[in-house]
Amino acid sequence: MKLTFDGDWSATVTDEPLPVTPRFAGGSVDIGPYADVKERERFLVATFGSQEWLWDAPDVLRFDAGSRKLVGVEFRMPYVSACTETSARLRVMPALRPGGLRADQVRDFRHEMCAVLCRAPGDAVLTCLRDLGVLDEPLEARIGIAPDVALLVQHGAAVGWSLTDPARYLTTAFGPPDTAPPSDATRRLLTECLDLVTEPVIHDVEDGDPAALFRLRAADEALRAQREDRHRADALLSLIGNLVEDYGNR
Repeated sequence: MKLTFDGDWSATVTDEPLPVTPRFAGGSVDIGPYADVKERERFLVATFGSQEWLWDAPDVLRFDAGSRKLVGVEFRMPYVSACTETSARLRVMPALRPGGLRADQVRDFRHEMCAVLCRAPGDAVLTCLRDLGVLDEPLEARIGIAPDVALLVQHGAAVGWSLTDPARYLTTAFGPPDTAPPSDATRRLLTECLDLVTEPVIHDVEDGDPAALFRLRAADEALRAQREDRHRADALLSLIGNLVEDYGNR
């Protein structure tokens, strides 16, 4: 199978998914062999593909210059959440096929970040789509490029991605996720924090709506007071940190 990315750039699906555990920092899903900023910079220099540039922030897909194999991914979370009824249209999905990607040529390209977030009940799965038009026709494939991370394919094009059990992969910055399962409190607070940082609730926070500000302060207090699963709680504090700083005292 060949996949196209933003039109004229293509890659072939292989049988080798990335063996790297994804890191979910709330605003992005990162899959790469780097542990800090300097290692990431060296990684970007040594690879090719799609990456951010100045104020441009597309999704990042990096390929090894020699083998042309996919070696790293950074998917950015959309700011817009689809309504529950719209998200329910994604419940029938193609079977998962584990696999990697091999670039058809050594050339940089640009892959626009997804525009819409679809959330399963309890945020058991986060699915990000290029646009809601993707839901008008069936998806034809899901390529599992890393543990619990899949590319979504329609008409031979990459039109989105999904992360299963996002609470499990919560972490801060470049740190690895905890190996222990997330607590029930963490799962509930992940849902609350995702509500707060996506539309429409984020607009209520920015407009100073008392109920929304109460939710923001309550989430912040609950995360600071949480004794178990501290690493994941800290990740969620980072996710809502800017909102708390700007609006928490209103």
